[in-house]
Amino acid sequence: MCGRYTLTVVDPHRIASRFEFDEHGIDPGTLGRFNVCPTETIMTLDAEGPRAVRWGLVPSYAKAVGKGPLLINARVETVAAKAPFAKLLERPERRCLVPADGWYEWLKPENPKGDRVPFRYTVDGGAPFAFAGLWGWAKIDEEWIASATILTTTANGICRPVHDRMPCVLAGAEAETAWLAADVDVPAALDLLIPLADARCTAAPANPAVNKAGVEGPELLVVPDDGSGPEPDQLTLV
Repeated sequence: MCGRYTLTVVDPHRIASRFEFDEHGIDPGTLGRFNVCPTETIMTLDAEGPRAVRWGLVPSYAKAVGKGPLLINARVETVAAKAPFAKLLERPERRCLVPADGWYEWLKPENPKGDRVPFRYTVDGGAPFAFAGLWGWAKIDEEWIASATILTTTANGICRPVHDRMPCVLAGAEAETAWLAADVDVPAALDLLIPLADARCTAAPANPAVNKAGVEGPELLVVPDDGSGPEPDQLTLV
C-alpha cells in the first residue's frame, strides 16, 4: 500500500521541468513535504496540468466527506472492475500523476508492544517520480471537491521484506505520458502498472518521529544516533 509519502522538492520550476508542466499552476503548499498524509492536499498532474486535490478519493455519489472507507489506494488487480475506480480508469482525463520522491512503509516490531519501524523508499537515488493515480470531482453541500487515489501493486524484491504491496511507480516519462494519453485504453493503461524494477529502488530507515501523522521536517529522513527520534514539538506540525 501507500499511506505516507514525500515530495521534498521546494522549487516549483524543478517539478515543472521534470514533468513538463506549467509551474504557475503548482500549489507551493504541496511542495517541501516530508510526511504527506491521507486527507491532506496533494499535487496531481493530469492532462490539464497541475491540480491541488484531497488525498483520499471522495466518490461522486458521496453525501459527505470523511464518511465511509478512506480511499487513499486502489489495487491494480481490481481497479478496472471495482467502484468507484472503474469509471475513472475508463476516462483518460481522470487518470493522473502524483509527483513524489519517496514513500514510507512500516516494519512490524518483534515485540507486539513496540513501535513500528519506518522505512523510506526512493527511486533512482532520490529523483522525483510519479505514482499512477485516479482523480475525480464530488459535489458536497454545494461545494465541488477534487480528490485522488494512488494505485498499488504487488511489492518488488526491495519492498517485499517490509510489506507485500507497493505504490505503482510509473517507469518514466514515456509511461507517464501514456498513462495520461487520451488514446490509451484500459488494457493498455493497466499494462503500465507493474512493480518497479528492484535495481531502481532503495530502502533506508527513517526517523521514528514519522510514525506521528501531521509531523513535518527534514529530520524525518534521518535516524538519530541514539536510535530515538525528536519529540513532536521539535518538528513542524501542519
